Amino acid sequence: MKCYLVLVLVSSIISLSCAQQYYDPSDCSSNETNPGSRYTCNLFQDSCKTFLVYRANQHFQTISKISDLLDTSSDALLHLNNLTSPSELLISGREVLVPINCSCSGQFFQANFSYTASETTSLEGVACGVFEGLVKMVTLSEENPAGGNNNVKVGSEIHVPLRCACPDNFTSSKGIKYFVTYPFVEGDGTIGLSKKFGISPEDIWEVNHLEPGRHTVFPQTTVLVPLRVDPVINLNIPGSPPPTPGFLPTITVEKPMKNTEERNVYIAGCVIGIFLVLVVLVACVLYIKALKKMKGKNYQSFTARSSPISSTARSSPKSCATARSSTCLSPDLLVGIKFSLFNYSMEEIKRATRDFCVENKIGNQVYKGAMDNLKVMIKQMRFEDTRQVIDVHSKINHINIVKLLGVCYGENDFSWCYIVFEYPGKGCLRDCLSNPSSPLKWYQRTQIAFDIATGLHYLNCCTFPSYAHMNMHGRNIFVAANYRAKLGDIGATPFGRSSKRDYCDDQSVRAPEKLQHGSTMEKMDIFAFGIVLLELMSAREDTEEKSFKESIRFLGGGASVGGCFEQLRSFMDPSLKEDDYSLAEALCLAVLAKACIEDDPLHRPSMDDIIKVLARMVYS
Repeated sequence: MKCYLVLVLVSSIISLSCAQQYYDPSDCSSNETNPGSRYTCNLFQDSCKTFLVYRANQHFQTISKISDLLDTSSDALLHLNNLTSPSELLISGREVLVPINCSCSGQFFQANFSYTASETTSLEGVACGVFEGLVKMVTLSEENPAGGNNNVKVGSEIHVPLRCACPDNFTSSKGIKYFVTYPFVEGDGTIGLSKKFGISPEDIWEVNHLEPGRHTVFPQTTVLVPLRVDPVINLNIPGSPPPTPGFLPTITVEKPMKNTEERNVYIAGCVIGIFLVLVVLVACVLYIKALKKMKGKNYQSFTARSSPISSTARSSPKSCATARSSTCLSPDLLVGIKFSLFNYSMEEIKRATRDFCVENKIGNQVYKGAMDNLKVMIKQMRFEDTRQVIDVHSKINHINIVKLLGVCYGENDFSWCYIVFEYPGKGCLRDCLSNPSSPLKWYQRTQIAFDIATGLHYLNCCTFPSYAHMNMHGRNIFVAANYRAKLGDIGATPFGRSSKRDYCDDQSVRAPEKLQHGSTMEKMDIFAFGIVLLELMSAREDTEEKSFKESIRFLGGGASVGGCFEQLRSFMDPSLKEDDYSLAEALCLAVLAKACIEDDPLHRPSMDDIIKVLARMVYS
């Protein structure tokens, strides 16, 4: 019996003298205490001189600050890390060797430090941020019970026991002099770590009780690096690929195709699957066409069939249109996929407009309202005109064009319908220019001009068929909450067709060639754009183009240079102070507007040219 007790006592002494250190895979913010959360004392050494690795960061970027944090001599750190100046800014992540005193306190080794919080933080912030995972949050909670919770106030002093360990009898017999505490970061691995310190990875695995093939390592954890000589870090070794081959947990995966027969079955299944998808697509196309026919008969058509393309449009050299026409996908299929409208009831329309009250009226048969917490604009129009509007909006989609949301067909009288559009938050451009309490700034006006030009360019050049707006003025341009412009009231007409714009507002701008010939639709949009540019500059509303032309006659070269600038200043919106805008930009915009409203449409610039001029002004 006595012999047995002696054996038990001896084995206990041996286990204490050869304390095993384990790797803790939980990160520094974990509330769990695991083997390796703190390193266990041994009877061979109760204290030792050793080292830890600290990385420079934005708060501790010099040797001077790191030495203050870890209560170490700056000279010692400079010598150990081959640096010359304590105030030299280190690259973020630069590893710094720090000498420490590691001693046994109760059951665990620790290097004792204190930290005074310079800002309100948390125990997790101290453990994982300031001390980079060299201590776990749960350890700080145990060592600072007065804190009571995770919060750390400014000026609070915290006891910080950093993880460290001393070699035991067994490792010392192998020539191990130091255990360096090393915190892992993203990208670290044991192979790269062994190269940094010039040791074998097997030494690291053995000391930390890691088994290749069963364990892996994680960021914000620590590992002990066993060294037989004084530590030197090779900083030219990059972070090893995490984790390393031979050290990853591996799971044997059986290949699903063991022979040619299974492979053939797999290929056949794929072919059948693709065939079924094609069948479904064809069925969808046929269903959409049948649905359109049925809805057309019941006066409930939401998308109209594509209009025939005239020879003029077909031969027009528009790159965007050409690209779209060459697609192998059916236009009907694309429209059906991307475009759907809400079918509103008459009760919803009346509720949104407060039964068409005068306060909600914003134009000729146009009302503002709200539906589903969204501002909307509701326009009454004849049923035959509704189809054209829906047809156009089913083919266009642009950030600078007001979006069509839905339609309401009359309950008892199909001759009138209601079209529902989004209503940008700032209202129409004319209202924005007429608001003296919040005048548009110059940069907002140039951005709005660029947005209008971009929307017109899209309609004229990048749709198929190409469209002309034919109804552009300050009350048909809307301004969003971020002061970006959107074109509204687009019942656009394809190039090469006559326009049936009986439902247009009476304020629609008419170019002089309107009465002569109707084939230059793009140039008519450019004329209207020139008038809008002059409105943006002067904030005036022009009902007759002649008055605007008279106002900018000074640009024709009749006035002296000084007189030209003075007349330009008098033309500008009085709410714009002279230091609010560049006189050179204002002159550039005025010259561009004058070119747009030339009587001869052939002398007007193209939309491409207009975009280039405005882009330089907005984005320079």
